[in-house]
Amino acid sequence: MLLDFSQNGLGAVFEVTEDKAVLLKEFGYGNTADARAKARKTAPIVEVQIIGENPDSHHGYKHTATSGACTLEYVSHRVTETEIGNRISFLLTNGRISVTVNYQFYSGIAAVRTWAAVENISKDPVGLEYVSSFAFAGLDAGELTADEKMRVCIPHNAWVREVDWKQYRLSELGLDMISSTSTKRISVSNNGTWSSKEYLPMGAVLNTERESALLWQIEHNGSWQWELGDVPSKLLYLRLSGPTEQEHQWYKELMPGERFESVKVCLTAAKDLCGALAAMTAYRRILFRNNAANTAMPVIFNDYMNCLWADPTEEKELPLIDLAAAVGAEYYCMDAGWYADGKWWDNVGEWLPSARRFPNGIKRIFDHIRAKGMVPGIWLELEVMGIECPLAKTFEDDCFFMRHGKRVIDHGRYHLDFRNPRVRAFADAVIDRVVREYGVGYIKMDYNIDGGAGTETDADSFGDGLLEHNRAYLSWLDGIRERYPALIWENCGSGGMRMDYAMLERAHIQSVSDQTNYKKNAYIAAGAPTTVLPEQAAIWSYPLADADSDAAAFNMVNAMLQRIHLSGKIMSWSDEVRALVSEGIALYKTYRHLIPDAVPFYPLGLPGYHDDWLCLGLRSDDRSLLALWRMGGETDAVTVPLGGKAEILYPSKGDATVAAANDGIRVCLPRRYTALLISLD
Repeated sequence: MLLDFSQNGLGAVFEVTEDKAVLLKEFGYGNTADARAKARKTAPIVEVQIIGENPDSHHGYKHTATSGACTLEYVSHRVTETEIGNRISFLLTNGRISVTVNYQFYSGIAAVRTWAAVENISKDPVGLEYVSSFAFAGLDAGELTADEKMRVCIPHNAWVREVDWKQYRLSELGLDMISSTSTKRISVSNNGTWSSKEYLPMGAVLNTERESALLWQIEHNGSWQWELGDVPSKLLYLRLSGPTEQEHQWYKELMPGERFESVKVCLTAAKDLCGALAAMTAYRRILFRNNAANTAMPVIFNDYMNCLWADPTEEKELPLIDLAAAVGAEYYCMDAGWYADGKWWDNVGEWLPSARRFPNGIKRIFDHIRAKGMVPGIWLELEVMGIECPLAKTFEDDCFFMRHGKRVIDHGRYHLDFRNPRVRAFADAVIDRVVREYGVGYIKMDYNIDGGAGTETDADSFGDGLLEHNRAYLSWLDGIRERYPALIWENCGSGGMRMDYAMLERAHIQSVSDQTNYKKNAYIAAGAPTTVLPEQAAIWSYPLADADSDAAAFNMVNAMLQRIHLSGKIMSWSDEVRALVSEGIALYKTYRHLIPDAVPFYPLGLPGYHDDWLCLGLRSDDRSLLALWRMGGETDAVTVPLGGKAEILYPSKGDATVAAANDGIRVCLPRRYTALLISLD
């Protein structure tokens, strides 16, 4: 029996075989038909490995031919019409477990969100080692060899080196499909509480012969894994999952009647990567839970970056607040250090203001911010307690991550466990105080450590404890949003160390990077919309004390197509620099209402860290906005392959030029490390 659920340009064809296996026969953009044989072990819709059961293949580390894939049989399927699109659910069983595999489609978007739910229907415990959220084999459909046509796009990520997409042939990653199958795979994963410390929880494959792109994101704030490899018939497969026993020390024992749900993932498809990114952007906007205050896209000043550096005092803050208001900021966030008289890193955790820093009380600072017409904000890091924090000695061990009978320590901090009622109550009380007593309308929630594999407290494994903590923290955030619906919440993890759409479904703003060099920050800013909605992506703009007009304009262009996160030595700026910043903010306020509906695109290709020119575009109904940066190289001009009438919006004065050319628009920037904003009708 063939079941064709293709829609919106996303092919999805299933087969229920005579032996009751359910196979995903076709998946992806356009015509995905593949004549190669597919069988129960090579193309199941879900992989489930149960401890003590037989994975029936020569698989090595690959998550293929698991015991569940070999034994699960079709029971039924159901199509449910929802407000956002059709949901297809397959029910499978093997007598010990039942598995529901869900595919949520979205009206008008080539996107599908998938996950699996496993229930123990036996009378004995069932131990899970692996559950896929998505499984498919046949990415390399076509006549050419896989290495000739397939390209793998991996988004590398690191502290102050975020959003670094690189493209590879399969052979460049060691996957040469020269035999019917092998034990080799391409595996990308994260283990711990920084979900994006080495890679973004994303990836893509391009089939150049079929002219198709498949893009995915794993929506989890902890451990995750995806892999590509080959199965018999030389099928290139994809598996997406949350934590696993093999990679993350995750094991979950289900008692009779208990149920486990895998993490959710989303896949989009299009003719090319830019099209798949556009579909992912549309999907993320359905997922994103914004509020009215943040919809206005307010300009935020934060006193940390290249400014006070976590050393706030009343004497420093009051004049800084005046200057921030004068250049057009609408929110003002006081960053770290406000709670400590001196050293503050490893004694954080009580979240009470320092009387030495604020002799007239911290509330005076926030009152002054409001008096200047801005909304006050504050920095917190509630998931940790410093090892020197007096309060940590009064909390029981089960309030913290524990491994081998010891509290987990990372970089001078203990990690709190949000499954614990005392921890949640404490965090609630801190939020209540800063909102109700201090009157803040903005919280920068930072997160500067990694909790590792997880915790042993009340858990079947370290990874099980971590996954349940991850989910408890998200639930706590949901409660905060419900209690304070007007509060804007920024997600920060030393910048972009936790950029995932479990967090970003809830966070109003994402701190993309803590890169302190504005030139290097351009690479990160240009790539940010591949992983974060532009209306969520907070990009630092921080002209330094000795900035000239080129540096000031460059800083502003970094942020002007996303969220302006203003900082820098504003008290030391020249009149020229201050005027350029004010001009940029005033211009931003004339078009920022377009950003939440605009589609990011890359007319010069995805940015790379060694590119001489960078270009990020946002396309709306009536026009496009382009940010263009000249980074290096000897050539002072570049042709952007776009038609239309181009106009320089910012900076309004300078020696840059834009002119029509036969093959696009010709942009000239006479000096390196200069940038401009262009409007294109």
